Amino acid sequence: MLFNSFGFLCGFLPLTLAGLAATARISGDAARLWLILCSLVFYGWWNPVFVPLLLGSVAGNFAVGRLIERLDPGSRTRTWVVAGGIGANLAALIWCKYLADWLAGLDTWFGTGLVMDNPLVPLGISFFTFTQIGVLLDRAAGIEPNRRLLDYTLFVTFFPALISGPIQTGRDTMRQIAERTRWHLSPEDIAIGGGIFLIGLLKKTMLADPLAPIVAAGFADPGALTLLAAWQVALSYSMQLYFDFSGYSDMAIGTARLCGLRYPLNFASPYKARCIIDYWQRWHISLTRFFMTTVHAPLTMAVMRWRRAHGLRLDRTAQRQVGGFAAMILLPIGVTMGLAGIWHGSSLTFLVFGLLHAGYLAVNHAWRIHRPGRPSPELATRIGQVALTYGCVLLASVVFRAPSMEAALSLLAGMAGLHGLAAPDTAPRTLVEAATLAGLYGLVWFAPNTQQIMDTEGRGWLCWRPSIPWAVACGCATTLGLLSLGGTAEFLYFRF
Repeated sequence: MLFNSFGFLCGFLPLTLAGLAATARISGDAARLWLILCSLVFYGWWNPVFVPLLLGSVAGNFAVGRLIERLDPGSRTRTWVVAGGIGANLAALIWCKYLADWLAGLDTWFGTGLVMDNPLVPLGISFFTFTQIGVLLDRAAGIEPNRRLLDYTLFVTFFPALISGPIQTGRDTMRQIAERTRWHLSPEDIAIGGGIFLIGLLKKTMLADPLAPIVAAGFADPGALTLLAAWQVALSYSMQLYFDFSGYSDMAIGTARLCGLRYPLNFASPYKARCIIDYWQRWHISLTRFFMTTVHAPLTMAVMRWRRAHGLRLDRTAQRQVGGFAAMILLPIGVTMGLAGIWHGSSLTFLVFGLLHAGYLAVNHAWRIHRPGRPSPELATRIGQVALTYGCVLLASVVFRAPSMEAALSLLAGMAGLHGLAAPDTAPRTLVEAATLAGLYGLVWFAPNTQQIMDTEGRGWLCWRPSIPWAVACGCATTLGLLSLGGTAEFLYFRF
């Protein structure tokens, strides 16, 4: 079931909220059970065969969490239980998401004959698997106490973030669920949650979806694209991905707020970033946080301990040396970003995407180490920093979207003019498309983002207020969103 469908907007969501209001009058647990039931219906709408897999994952991870809590901290048995729980989650993820592609690759190279025909990947398996791995690690560290099965099940299965995130942590979302004594529909939550959801809906239906035909046609035959056409395709995909995924995050956060839960921020105007480090602190924040806490930080600490044990320095002077920089900066970043790339899929393009960003981050860190100082306040310098950062992101996004490395290189060749320099086309359709792209970049770089608009304590005429003008504006926007629904345009991150 899609957020941008009539079935969700006119059927599922109103029934869910009405049922929540009714069950909340009975008890908090009745409300929790209702939301779990609705979430399972939402998840099983596409293919109900995967509902038992989801419930099995929930039950297994809950049992492992209980076992971790009962074992002595620091004991070898507890360490093995944590490792076994994480390993079981990763094994399920690999089996469902990667095994078919790996077997196909082995068959291509070595003729093994081992193939999986038309494998079905459960929706959201990457997201709910990473969510539960994070909980196991928090339990092992003593950060998050064990919760009731009812609270844990709702935390994992709650439908707004189940399929495409944001990736939740027990420290924020599960704590809200467990500590909530009374469930009810708050007028403030409905107003603010509805506003956030509406902004996300408009991003998806009016800004992202119209770009899809241009992007699909361009990446289907990149060799035929001349200079201007190649740039149009690349820029269109960059905008499509931004508005599609940030729109989904807005709708997920808004839907959760309608039910009284506050999800963490997942986007913070990433295309305004002035360096790649800043970009990854703004783009898909929940995924960045997960990889930083579970991969980058432990690996960095392991390197530091090894160097300390061997009498090697750990300060900035050591980082300026080739060996120190490679060990303390390049290695953790390379492994982390390589895994982050592969997380999106088993294709070589995803690995190259991750390694490209690893290279960007390495250069960024090298510049920070060798040229420390505050960012320049000059406007021209800030514009140049944003442009350079975005250019790097754009190049990597071409690799990310391309069906193969050959297609990615072909499109990049077109952007370099190697497929010809086409004369400007002044046809009305082309001018409209160019004006549309310019308008989208204006929104990205100069307009306030969702959280700034819906900040009830913010200032300015674009900040939301419970007023008649805003009610009229939201009503008109709702009408536009409903009229723009196609009902079949899936979110780009559904494939991950």
